[in-house]
Amino acid sequence: MKPTFELLKKDKTSKARLGKLTTPHGTIDTPVFMPVGTQGTVKGLVPERVKELGAQIILGNTYHLYLRPGHELIRNFGGLHRFMNWDGPILTDSGGFQIYSLATLRKLEEEGATFQSHIDGSTHFIGPEKCIEIQEAIGSDIMMCLDECLPYPATRDYAQKSLAMTTRWAKRCKAARKSDNQALFGISQGGMYGELRKRGIEELTNIGFDGYALGGLSVGEPKELMWETVEKSAPLLPEEKPRYLMGVGTPEDIVECVRCGIDMFDCVMPTRNARNGMLFTNGGKVAIRNSHYRDDGSPLDSECDCYTCKNYSRAYLRHLFVAREILAIVLNTIHNVRHFTRLMERIREAIKNDDYENFRRDFKSKNSDLDTD
Repeated sequence: MKPTFELLKKDKTSKARLGKLTTPHGTIDTPVFMPVGTQGTVKGLVPERVKELGAQIILGNTYHLYLRPGHELIRNFGGLHRFMNWDGPILTDSGGFQIYSLATLRKLEEEGATFQSHIDGSTHFIGPEKCIEIQEAIGSDIMMCLDECLPYPATRDYAQKSLAMTTRWAKRCKAARKSDNQALFGISQGGMYGELRKRGIEELTNIGFDGYALGGLSVGEPKELMWETVEKSAPLLPEEKPRYLMGVGTPEDIVECVRCGIDMFDCVMPTRNARNGMLFTNGGKVAIRNSHYRDDGSPLDSECDCYTCKNYSRAYLRHLFVAREILAIVLNTIHNVRHFTRLMERIREAIKNDDYENFRRDFKSKNSDLDTD
């Protein structure tokens, strides 16, 4: 079964969209947020809990799974779904961002990327063909093309040369693809240069992919510049295909970029922030370590329906975190992941009712940061 996408509705007050992405492992209602399970696990949660929290699809990472435990081992266990006991859809990133951000002594050339593992310093090579081979072994429902993730800032000349190579790699990824039941998404690059983004999207569209992603954003640029780039780039992506904004972001980013027509999001923020004691609520962020929560008997978020908010006080969550108890990570992660999936549910409902702009204004008025220290 080849994954398919159906555009169901467009909001009358914005460019926000409702869609349905069908995969061999289930159907996904969009817009959707994908919790990150980089190494075959959403940190702090068993797969059954991830599903209970409303996650429809999770993200795994080609770079990490290739290095450890190895894609051939995962293939021998029947693919990542069976290996990690997750029966829902999985998207795998190509690993391009990790090669850019984690690998040392990396060398990018036409054939691909040579890099040293961040784990043991061993030398590896991943080109477009290898990237697809790894993802087909993993058995993800959605694969991503190998691309070069640009740093910020980048000169126009560098961005132009990088874009050309990313496009050539995209062609090779498509040619290397053997599986008919795995979708393949192309990744738009071009830095913050609007004309390069436009050119890259046109070239990707001419190659033809099952979906299209905006990459190379949220890499250090000002938030307003990121939003501007998304606003200008998203409408250039094919309307009948899913649109994925990679590595973004905060609830505020999601609300702004859904307005531009983005369908899919991922970010490590819910789980990483949970481990660091930074929790998202409908009134802003809460740094649970702060002393003024020591005697606070109220739930973390009175509007949240998650297990943590139904059963535990802010005082208890602070106690666990200060005491460095493992349960702090679990309860914090349950809440943060649910906060993001609930946000997407509310977003989809607003689009269904042609009320997205009112939802967006209400969201911005309520979500001032409570704790930023």
